[in-house]
Amino acid sequence: VQLQASGGGLVQAGGSLRLSCATSGFTFGSHIMAWSRRAAGKRRELVGSISPYGNTNYLDSVKDRFTISRDNAKSMVYLQMDSLKYEDTAAYYCGVTSLPRDYWGQGTQVTVSS
Repeated sequence: VQLQASGGGLVQAGGSLRLSCATSGFTFGSHIMAWSRRAAGKRRELVGSISPYGNTNYLDSVKDRFTISRDNAKSMVYLQMDSLKYEDTAAYYCGVTSLPRDYWGQGTQVTVSS
């Protein structure tokens, strides 16, 4: 299983970023995909997830600002982040959470300047 997130960077508060995650090594269209994040000095938290059919769940603090989507034909999952806040600064990771164990890729850093 391989997952590679990309698209992070530096953005001003109120701005937007779109993260992408390329995957391989498993039947993408059959599994729940997720995004998590870890801010410096804090525990990793689950940002949200998307089912194979497109049903989504989100962390309360990102609801109505973040959108997870997927392209089963391309084995890609995305995280659209709008109205970014300073507290969204973190390393973001994509993962697959419905295999016998969870797999998480290397993160991509998102830094929001206030």
